[in-house]
Amino acid sequence: MANHKSALKRIRSNESKRLTNRYQHKTTRNAIKRLREMENAKDAQALFPTVVGMIDKLAKNNVIHANKAANLKSGLTKFVASL
Repeated sequence: MANHKSALKRIRSNESKRLTNRYQHKTTRNAIKRLREMENAKDAQALFPTVVGMIDKLAKNNVIHANKAANLKSGLTKFVASL
């Protein structure tokens, strides 16, 4: 257990950040799944910018690696273009 006041605060803040990151990452994964399940091109194109924004935000906050974000966006772009 931590002995310093600042270490206790760091534990609390890390836990809240972890939960926030988990929530955002899971929400983004669900949005990606929803986009990949779409068969209507118009709906997919409407949802695509939102999903890309979510992926960019995760990469900016180092929840996922920048290269992973690029790979996801590339694959989703190809998918939407093929509809």
